[in-house]
Parts: sequence; structure tokens; C-alpha cells
Amino acid sequence: MMLETKSTKSRHVEEASTSFGHCKKMEHFYQFQQRLVLFIALGLFLSLLSSFVMKCNALENSTERSDARNFISNYKNCTGLSRKLLLSPDIGDGTKRIGQECSKDDVVVFQGSTVPLPNGVPAFTVEILNACASDCSVAEIHVSCGWFSSVRLVNPRVFRRLSYDDCLVNDGQPLAPGQTLSFQYANSFSYPLSVSSVSCF
Repeated sequence: MMLETKSTKSRHVEEASTSFGHCKKMEHFYQFQQRLVLFIALGLFLSLLSSFVMKCNALENSTERSDARNFISNYKNCTGLSRKLLLSPDIGDGTKRIGQECSKDDVVVFQGSTVPLPNGVPAFTVEILNACASDCSVAEIHVSCGWFSSVRLVNPRVFRRLSYDDCLVNDGQPLAPGQTLSFQYANSFSYPLSVSSVSCF
């Protein structure tokens, strides 16, 4: 009976030490799992952070390039407008000066970057101005616009592409002297826009 009690005790001690050893192994396993999950989460976070930084840098570079192009384009347009406004009226030599008739040079297109869309697509604001100094309305304004398209909807009565490199402004209706028409579009790059033809009224 005594032997049986000793063997039972030793069996209980062995079982207890075995279960204790098993608990220790499980504890190590759970710690390993926790560290693994933490390591994977940290890796994902760093990956997302580096992707975000690269996208921001790319957007900043493209914005700087488009800002430089727009600044040069606007500078050319502004100097053209200044030269046009400095011309004197008809002095009797048969040349057509301001006040005689309008031309496509009387319509000025300004374009610049604006706040991107929430999904990060760059956005641009376009202003089209009838800069005619005399009392002339300009209609049927056609703009060279390439394959113009926009992620953001543009009112087709304000600006729409009719065919390749031909966009119509204000649904063909006249722009009064000094009147400005504006719209915004969104695309991964800006389109070069320039007036190709107008009708004078």
C-alpha cells in the first residue's frame, strides 16, 4: 500500500512537471506569435509609410513641373496681352489695330494647378478671358486641347472636346469684352490649351 502511494505521488509529480513544461512551451509559443504579429504589423506600417512618401514626392515633383510650365505659359500670355493693349488705334496706314476687329489673340487662356482630388489626382483651373479692348464679343471659340479628358466632370456647355485637338468654349456662345469663363478639370497631367479660332461679333 505504501509502495502504491509513493508511485502515485511520483506519477502526480511527473504529470505536474510535464504539464508545467507544456505550459512553459505554450507560453513561449504565444510570445513568439505575439512578436511575429508585431513584426509583420511593423513591416506593413513601414511599407505603407514609404509608399506614401514616394507618392507625395512624385506628386510634388509633377506639381512643380506643371507649375513651371504654367508660369511660363501664363507669362507668355500676359506679355502678349500687354503688347496687344499697348498698340495704338488705327493711324490711317491701313493696318488693323485695336477697335477695328477682334482676333484669336484677343482670347487669353490661363491655366494653373489647384487642390488635388481626395484620391490624389492632380486638378487644374482654367480661365478663358475675352481681353478685347474695344467693344467686341467673341464667339465660336475653339481651343487646341489634344485628347482632353477629365476625371472630374466638366460642364459640356462650358468646355467640351468635339474631336482630337478641338474643344469648344461656352457652347459656341459669345464672350462679352472682359468676360471670363472658368472651369476645373482633373487628370494625371495638364493639357496644353491654346485658342485655335474664333468668330467676331
